[in-house]
Amino acid sequence: MAKVTLGSKEIEIDEDGFIQEPDLWDEAVAQDLAKTEEVAEMTPDHWAIVNFLRNYFLEFGIAPPIRMITKQTGFDLKTIYKLFPSGPAKGACKVAGLPKPTGCV
Repeated sequence: MAKVTLGSKEIEIDEDGFIQEPDLWDEAVAQDLAKTEEVAEMTPDHWAIVNFLRNYFLEFGIAPPIRMITKQTGFDLKTIYKLFPSGPAKGACKVAGLPKPTGCV
């Protein structure tokens, strides 16, 4: 595992760039992770998805299913891909500081 500086913290990431200690996540870390996912600026729409993912993860210990993300945030899948080009599992979950979701390539 590699260590990188995200949000002024040294954080361990896996080979796909997912942080290994979700407790180290904060908004500054999210901003730096977003840059690795071709997201130049985090808008309120980006934060709505990231905050939903974070809250769901903190409550249930896993990433939510994609259908739940679209239903709860009101964003369709096409919009989520516009916001996070690598998708809800790889891009959005990574920016939210979640572990790599099961089945994510």
